[in-house]
Amino acid sequence: MAHHLTSYMDAEFDKSVKLLNAMSVDVALRELTLRAVALSVDALKRGNKLLFAGNGGSAADAQHWAGELVSRFNFDRPGLAGIALTTDTSIITAIGNDYGYDYVFARQVEALGRKGDVLFAISTSGNSKNIVRAIHAARDSGIGVIGFTGQTGGAMAELCDICLNMPTTETPKVQEGHEFLGHLICGLIEREMFESSAGR
Repeated sequence: MAHHLTSYMDAEFDKSVKLLNAMSVDVALRELTLRAVALSVDALKRGNKLLFAGNGGSAADAQHWAGELVSRFNFDRPGLAGIALTTDTSIITAIGNDYGYDYVFARQVEALGRKGDVLFAISTSGNSKNIVRAIHAARDSGIGVIGFTGQTGGAMAELCDICLNMPTTETPKVQEGHEFLGHLICGLIEREMFESSAGR
């Protein structure tokens, strides 16, 4: 294999390891993660739901995490109420056509969200216009907001109840951090909701 390919591979492995190490020792990030879990568990125990929204790779994360909660993550248990706002093409294209792409998530939050729900807002830059609008719609409706962003947090840094900033500015690595943390949060929610099934 060409040397330039192995060099690239080595560099990517190194960056990913450094990212996870940085996240692991980030005391503030760990505390915010536990707060995000508590907010989510409180909502689910009240009979509320978790909403997920993002663009591109973040849309895939939204669908992935909702699926982990509705189906199962580590063990069999009752399903948890999670809805990805990225999956219904008829709704997304109708809103995009009638109001513009910036409103594809905000309109769904207005229609489907209820006071006490929690919105997981995912944007690597923290500045995605449709995510920012969804956050405003959530706050207007009494819906909690957990943000997943990059290092600076962008506009979302001041808008979310909890903002989980990845310690990197490189988009693919921000996404890798999101994927790890999203899985971790799903696992923690599952254990907290169903302590006996978790085998603790």
